[in-house]
Amino acid sequence: MKRLTALTVALLIGVTMFAQQALWGTTPVVSPEIHDNNTVTFRFKAPKAVRVQLTGDFLPVQKNAKFEAPGIVDLKEGQEGVWEYTTPEPLKPELYSYSFIVDGLRMNDPANVYLIRDVSTLTNVFIIGGDRADFYKVNPVPHGTVSRIWYDSPALGLERRMTVYTPAGYETSGKRYPVLYLLHGMGGDEEAWISLGRTAQILDNLIAQGKAKPMIVVMPNGNASQEAAPGESSRGMVPPTMQLPKTMEGSYEQAFPEIVKFIDKNYRTIKSKSGRAIAGLSMGGFHSLHISKQYPDMFNYIGLFSAAIMPNKEVSSPIYENMGGKLKVQFDKNPALYWIAIGKTDFLYKANEEYRKLLDEKGYKYTYYESDEGHIWKNWRIYLTEFVPMLFR
Repeated sequence: MKRLTALTVALLIGVTMFAQQALWGTTPVVSPEIHDNNTVTFRFKAPKAVRVQLTGDFLPVQKNAKFEAPGIVDLKEGQEGVWEYTTPEPLKPELYSYSFIVDGLRMNDPANVYLIRDVSTLTNVFIIGGDRADFYKVNPVPHGTVSRIWYDSPALGLERRMTVYTPAGYETSGKRYPVLYLLHGMGGDEEAWISLGRTAQILDNLIAQGKAKPMIVVMPNGNASQEAAPGESSRGMVPPTMQLPKTMEGSYEQAFPEIVKFIDKNYRTIKSKSGRAIAGLSMGGFHSLHISKQYPDMFNYIGLFSAAIMPNKEVSSPIYENMGGKLKVQFDKNPALYWIAIGKTDFLYKANEEYRKLLDEKGYKYTYYESDEGHIWKNWRIYLTEFVPMLFR
């Protein structure tokens, strides 16, 4: 019996040691390694690979790509099959994303657990701190609360989910707060702004520094056919896609007052036009434009980030009819801020230029912000840090 017990103990020790060796027995690959001068080294262990490449939004844009696609560079194989690439120049402060391409197959970095989903693509991320990028970091400041909540939408016939940020102290202050309704782009959902846009970190830091008023931020799902983000609804783990019905044909705009009504009923809000803002990127900018003109007494602050302007010609909805008349009513009511921002190389630049020309011809006042680059999250995070401090002053 004693010999059997000793044998059992020996076997257990052997299994434990093997498991520990599997976890810790190899020298870890460090990637990405951010150096003191802000150059960055990327590494990927693939002893049998023929070619390992890196693609990331810190690399020059591919010249022949239809849309702005990040550049691609080759890694050099070193000892023990570890491939390596170091950026030739220091990277500027920013949140960056990247992936590897191993013998033609796109792969994430096994040495970096930090990933973000953008529609159906997962990419690794890292932050170079300093300047504006410090707003994207979790800093030692008071933190707000992020909740995923469900509301009933009779207009859409669905129970739907949205993400809500409440500022630090909301739970105990007893105060009423203004609300920013922040809308995502095509293919996004109620997770997009909180993950890719770093909304909670940006708001925490701006509020803590006294650069923004404490506010509630509501991030709804802008796809009128969806209950919630992929994997978070009764449809189960369906593949994320940009090809969704009922996105820019009027349904969402018509149903939007249900969201405002729900928030006003369930949160301590300032229930007036002066206490509400709406902004969005791309499709969300399109929604913000048409919601704000459809309900001119609902929002006092409007932000169009790289916005689509008009629906496809075959779309027919009362939401998009009599645009000129609705804009006149909206601007006659003197919104406190009508803010338009876009990148110089954005594929929607011309549409925005034409829209601004229309506003100029009518004498409608707006504020314009132009950035470098194009239709990318880097710009939309910049726009959020610029827009939020102007609200509710």
